[in-house]
Amino acid sequence: MLKREAVYEGFAKTGEKLICSSCGHEFPTEAEVPFKARQAGPKIFTEADRSAKVEVFDERENRALCRYCAHYIVNPFTQFCAVHKKEVQATDSCGRFEPAAEKEIPESPI
Repeated sequence: MLKREAVYEGFAKTGEKLICSSCGHEFPTEAEVPFKARQAGPKIFTEADRSAKVEVFDERENRALCRYCAHYIVNPFTQFCAVHKKEVQATDSCGRFEPAAEKEIPESPI
C-alpha cells in the first residue's frame, strides 16, 4: 500500500510525499514505486470469446407506460391519471394510453 502525504509550504500545498505504508520508505517519484506498476498477465480470452450483447428490452417497449401518457399528472404529493380520475404509478399502463406531446426545451439565455 502506498500512502500519500501532502507537503505544505505555509498554507499552500506544494506537492506530495509517497511513503510505503509497510516499511515507511519514501519514494522520490511515482515512477520509482516498484509495486505500483502492474504487469499485464497472460491473455487467455480474446474478443472472439465474448458472447453477443444481449438486448433484453426494446427501446420502444416502455413507451406505453403512464409516465409517457398525455393524461399523466404529477405534483409533489401524488401521481394522477386524468382519464381514470385515480392515483397511478409511473410504471402503470392501461388501454387508453395516448402519447404525450414532446415538449420543446428553450435554449438557455446564457
